[in-house]
This record gives sequence, structure tokens and C-alpha cells, in this order.
Amino acid sequence: MTPRLADFEGAWTLTRTIRDDLAGSTARFDGRAIFAPDANGLAYTETGTLTMDGQPPMQAERRYHWRQDGTQIAIDFDDGRFFHSFAPDVPEATHWCDPDTYKVAYDFSEWPRWRATWNVSGPRKFYQMVSFYESLQI
Repeated sequence: MTPRLADFEGAWTLTRTIRDDLAGSTARFDGRAIFAPDANGLAYTETGTLTMDGQPPMQAERRYHWRQDGTQIAIDFDDGRFFHSFAPDVPEATHWCDPDTYKVAYDFSEWPRWRATWNVSGPRKFYQMVSFYESLQI
């Protein structure tokens, strides 16, 4: 399936693993993602528990805005700055945050289960972050 922006609306379980090859550690995030309609598209909010090696679990939250931009889905940071965009039929993107490179590949082949795999590299960063989403509307 090739999802449209409106297909993301609703609540999703979210499980994320972060494998940091430089630090030799792994972290896990367990929570929920909500895509709620707003004036420009969908407001994305994720909340949950982040567990990192050797640290007590902590509450974590992240917000973005998803919007239609022609044939692409554009994702902005919560403060309105552009983050990245992708075409749902070619779901890959790159974000440059000097001096680091963030590359994402979305996989919608098992919709309404999907994942986002981020590979991050830079002078002091080298990690992979894989987020699994499953619709709570199933």
C-alpha cells in the first residue's frame, strides 16, 4: 500500500530501538504516536518510556507536523522548521544537520504496520534508529 497523509491519522503503538555503534549501546523506546488533524495537516506527538543502557527509564516526548506538499509528505519540526519530505511511493529522504547526515527509509509494505529506519552518521555520531508503528484502529 502507498499511504496518503490522511491514512496516518489516529493512534499507533510505537516501539523504537536505537543501536549506537560508537558508544556500543542500545536504547529502547516504548510508547504511542498520535497523528491528529491540525490547520496544516497532521500534528504528530509521541510519548513513552525511553530505556538506555545503564540508566533508569525516563519519560520522553517528541512532536512534529506532517503536511501535504504536492505529491510529497513534508515533515516539519515542532517549531516550524523543515525537517524532511518523502514521496509515499519512494519513501526515502536525507536531512543534513551540519556536520551530521540523517537518512531515513520508510517501509509501508505491511500497512497498517510500518517502520522508519534512520541511519545517522557524523564526526561524533554513528547509530541506527528503527521505529515500528502499528495502528490501534485495527
